[in-house]
Amino acid sequence: MDLKVNMKAGMAAQRPSVSPSLRCMRSVPAFGRIARVTITRPSAAAEAAQAAPEKPEKQQKQQKQQKQGGGNDKGGAKTSEEAITPKSVDFSKWYLDLVAKAELADYGPVRGTMVIRPYGYAIWEAIQSHLDAQFKAVGVQNAYFPQLIPYSFIAKEAEHVEGFAPELALVTKGGGKDLEEPLVVRPTSETIINHMFAQWIQSYRDLPLRVNQWCNVHRWEMRTRPFVRTLEFLWQEGHTAHATPEEAEEEAMRFVRIYEAFASGVAGMPVVAGRKSRIESFAGANRTYTIEAMMGDRRALQAGTSHNLGSNFAKAFGTQYLDEKGAQQLVHQSSWGVSTRMIGGIIMTHGDDKGLRLPPRIAPVQVVIVPIVKKEGDRPAVMDAVAALEAAAKGAGIRVKVDADSRQTPGWKFNHWEMKGVPVRVEVGPKDVEAGGCVVARRDKPGKEGKQMGVPMEASAFVAHLHKTLEEVQGALLAEARAFRDAHIVDVKSYDELKAAIAEGKWARGGWAASDEDEKRVKEETQATLRCFPFEQPAGPHTCLMTGKPADEVAIFAKSY
Repeated sequence: MDLKVNMKAGMAAQRPSVSPSLRCMRSVPAFGRIARVTITRPSAAAEAAQAAPEKPEKQQKQQKQQKQGGGNDKGGAKTSEEAITPKSVDFSKWYLDLVAKAELADYGPVRGTMVIRPYGYAIWEAIQSHLDAQFKAVGVQNAYFPQLIPYSFIAKEAEHVEGFAPELALVTKGGGKDLEEPLVVRPTSETIINHMFAQWIQSYRDLPLRVNQWCNVHRWEMRTRPFVRTLEFLWQEGHTAHATPEEAEEEAMRFVRIYEAFASGVAGMPVVAGRKSRIESFAGANRTYTIEAMMGDRRALQAGTSHNLGSNFAKAFGTQYLDEKGAQQLVHQSSWGVSTRMIGGIIMTHGDDKGLRLPPRIAPVQVVIVPIVKKEGDRPAVMDAVAALEAAAKGAGIRVKVDADSRQTPGWKFNHWEMKGVPVRVEVGPKDVEAGGCVVARRDKPGKEGKQMGVPMEASAFVAHLHKTLEEVQGALLAEARAFRDAHIVDVKSYDELKAAIAEGKWARGGWAASDEDEKRVKEETQATLRCFPFEQPAGPHTCLMTGKPADEVAIFAKSY
């Protein structure tokens, strides 16, 4: 099919500056400014170099030394091909280096898009598996809705179209002909799902209705970063319909709590769960709830959201039901979603200068076994022992991989799997086989601190040790991330204190009862936004940091992605 796709690059609002590599030819139809885009895409290295500030000579020398690497106890130095920029030197370039070197994603041919590589997609599949089970446990069913949505659907809900207009991608031609109506490439699905809900829901017996879809969405972003913000990304979006507003509110709260439990319990990512301000809420929602995570550079990442939509979309689409008394009533709704942005959050929460550090519950490979053979005569005994350990681990449900590639040294393999964030490494050499004990190394602890010698190779003892070690790694990563977050949240009592905290790269927490205009002022003057009003509130009384008046609750402000 011949499709002509125009990307809606903005309305009247001022847009961010565009890279010299981006050349746009623009026409202006009645519903907004449309950009036909021709791109010359720079390489990943060129993009990172363009974004990176100049470094002092000393830093450059240190970085060069780190890239050259050092030896380790079982041979093989880290090659320059596997080195990444240290976090402390350039966090942004560290992130891009890690995504590339760990083989998580690559740049797509269209600027702002990404190709998720198999290892990165395996992490997404783990996220899917955990969350899908949680959704189904509370009665959610999976479905799928079309990616192309009539533009008139988006326009039916005034706040919704206003909020999403600058990010829309429109299809205007099909089969070589102009379409009678532009089609929106799915930015989210509230509108088309309500169109179907209005046909499926007839009476109170049809409620509650809970559906979820795993799909891709498109939003025209000018400044992108793999996994964190891209033109196209993967997510799940759940949508529910209920008879009462109380049920819709309960549902919205239920799913933000599911996200909170997943983030901390599975992804090892401590979050602050809370309510968004009116300004920061989803377009068309009565209330938006969020989980906010602190990244390694102390910026906030909105890692998941849940919305109480009230009857806003039901009014626009006529989504009604016949109640028990025979009267027509509007349904009350919720929607909720988590995306591949979660992968970016895991990277920026746990990663270090050696690469990824994956919590075991989310890691595609939990244990890698590296046989160490220097003499061919030792190979049969070592490989037999490795095969027995692999079988024992697999039989216990542990995701294990053996790296028996004879083309690379053990040291190279250690660095390779450290880059990929595998939580536990097992080393088996001829002396280990003779002694009946192998070496187990934890990814979360550096060098000798994370190594344990003489771990029994008898199947049950070996498996028990792996389970214990994996749980310890899971807990340690969460504890480390929580301590880092808590150390960089500052309680403030005035706007000056807030500005000082933000200038230091910290999160500012303080009483808030000011106006929307005051909130906008904070953003304009500090580039920080009101991330949420946390559910867990410190004991009062509280005083608004902006006005000095009594405040019912505290809010958190931070710079964010």
